[in-house]
Amino acid sequence: MTLPRIAIVGFAHSPNVVGTHGTTNGVEMLIPCFSKLYAELGISRTDIGFWCSGSSDYLAGRAFSFISAIDSIGAMPPINESHVEMDGAWALYEAWVKIATGEVDLALAYGFGKSTAGDLDLTLALQTDPYTVAPLWPQARSLAALQARAGLDARTWTEAEMAEVAARTTGASVDDLLGADYVANPLRAHDIAPYTDAAAAVIIASERRARELVANPAFITGWDHRIDTPNFGARDLTVSPSTALAGDTAFGERSRAVDVAEIAAPYTHQELIVRNALRLPESVHINPSGGVLAGNSLFSAGLQRIGYAANEILGGNAQTALAHATSGPLLQQNMVVTLGADTAGDGN
Repeated sequence: MTLPRIAIVGFAHSPNVVGTHGTTNGVEMLIPCFSKLYAELGISRTDIGFWCSGSSDYLAGRAFSFISAIDSIGAMPPINESHVEMDGAWALYEAWVKIATGEVDLALAYGFGKSTAGDLDLTLALQTDPYTVAPLWPQARSLAALQARAGLDARTWTEAEMAEVAARTTGASVDDLLGADYVANPLRAHDIAPYTDAAAAVIIASERRARELVANPAFITGWDHRIDTPNFGARDLTVSPSTALAGDTAFGERSRAVDVAEIAAPYTHQELIVRNALRLPESVHINPSGGVLAGNSLFSAGLQRIGYAANEILGGNAQTALAHATSGPLLQQNMVVTLGADTAGDGN
């Protein structure tokens, strides 16, 4: 069965702010995003047929934070709304399905998070296996360091290659980066994305509606998400089978030589893992936005990658693009979205 053509038509995000301790909440971060999208597309909130959010009450430190965030939309007239306890990228997937079923022709997905849950590196240990891993309370960066060490010992990558990923984002020289002290051996500060407060929103539309709203819709040409076992001992941590499978499904028979790829990698070595899993050629421009290393905004980092990739097409800077999102420890869950301009064809 051939799915209807659906496109991304708008993207907005709040600044990725490191370490704030004020009272800014989801509503205050989201309202400017929504206002920007309404103005750019010439629509109002009542034009949107479906809303879906991605967030975490646990990390927000408050009950029903996703319900509170609806204040940024307005509950009257009644809205068609859903929520996922995942990155906003998965909320966008639900919105895509909603349009594919023909129920609505315009939907908005958003994700938001505030890094207020104490030591997030420690808090994220609660995502791990509750019997064999969580009781050890491993920090997220410590688990990532074990993964990085496994790759170094297997000679799958080098510390210099990890530093090259960071150098592309920071503009620093590889030699200077390698001269820094370890934070969690073999990870240095530049290998680890800082946690940030942020929100993001993406508007998605049916082909008819997309053509009415923008000149260069970013058509979705493939989409899939997969999961690997949470049992670290049963995985080769230097590879990502779920990313490879999601990429194979999303790309199909189309060329992997996309113009731009936005990869959600909170650690430098994880970008190397994802690039290898997706079999991207050297010609692909990786993370022109700076990627997650510029700010690891929990629950909107993946949605931002999709938004940034779509913006390259919406702005006429690219004909094809790829976006990747991840969730869970050590690249446990992975999503791959492929996008194309109208002239690029969608392979259907």
